[in-house]
Amino acid sequence: MIEVRQLTRVFRTYKKQPGFWGGVKGLVRREFEETAAAKDISFDIAEGEFVGFLGPNGAGKTTTLKMLSGLIFPTSGTARVAGFDPTKRENAYRRLFALVLGQKNQLWWDLPAIESFYLLRAIYGIPADQFKSSLDELVQLLDVGAKLNVMVRELSLGERMKMELIAALLHRPRVLFLDEPTIGLDVISQKAVRHFLRDYNRRHRVTILLTSHYMADIKELCERVIVIHRGTKIYDGALARVEAVGGRKKIIKFRPTDGAVVGLTDLIGIDAAQTADGNVTLHVPSDQVVAVSQRILAAGPVEDITIEDVPIEDVIAELFTRSV
Repeated sequence: MIEVRQLTRVFRTYKKQPGFWGGVKGLVRREFEETAAAKDISFDIAEGEFVGFLGPNGAGKTTTLKMLSGLIFPTSGTARVAGFDPTKRENAYRRLFALVLGQKNQLWWDLPAIESFYLLRAIYGIPADQFKSSLDELVQLLDVGAKLNVMVRELSLGERMKMELIAALLHRPRVLFLDEPTIGLDVISQKAVRHFLRDYNRRHRVTILLTSHYMADIKELCERVIVIHRGTKIYDGALARVEAVGGRKKIIKFRPTDGAVVGLTDLIGIDAAQTADGNVTLHVPSDQVVAVSQRILAAGPVEDITIEDVPIEDVIAELFTRSV
């Protein structure tokens, strides 16, 4: 459904020298800086796949989505979505996909959401029966029937995001690009949006590319992730493989009764930290967990001890660090 080959986008920005004379010099000779927001990115996504697109701020995720949507032209490389070239911005292609930006609205702020939905029906030329069927299904799945006639500016952030999703899916796109759809939402709203996206993907086999800084979104929705850092792809594969890397270590947390770590000098060398209140955290290879735990208990009285998996966020962050 999505084919990307060596996709690159370079932004050229003007570097102004400080002060008045810096502005004058800029009139005569300008200095520019080139930044590759996306650099030689390649990947394929099959129909119906739900893929996570990960990376730190400024990695190039949104830039890539905008190139796939035809909003930004690539400097080099090619992309095809369902056989279409996004740069041509054909009407047939624009009816085929939807883009939801978590920090931007497409609904009219001072009108009820239902009015914007009627406008979108006219823009896309959606038949009346299809419009009603799609709207009823989406409203039921997101449970927002009581809010359709409320001004968008009077809706909560979670309710607005649900309306944005309805607006994006009314014309039944085959491809959905989601950029931080749960940003700023409370835990309940995040869960509702995740449940809806998972259910909708399974019902209609919509191909979804999702960017999110909330790893709960990725873990619950995506089996495959693409990780980019500084515009370059550094990983493309199963999320389970990334989690397996984290599984090579365990986190042991404990609190000595007297607040001091006694007889664990060599263990501290593993990877440890002790807070001011006496809690100790050890990062231990999985095959040493039992032995280390026994030594901790043998060293002295312990108020509490827990063994945890390494959070997936930390594993992803380590991928970023390795690529620096």
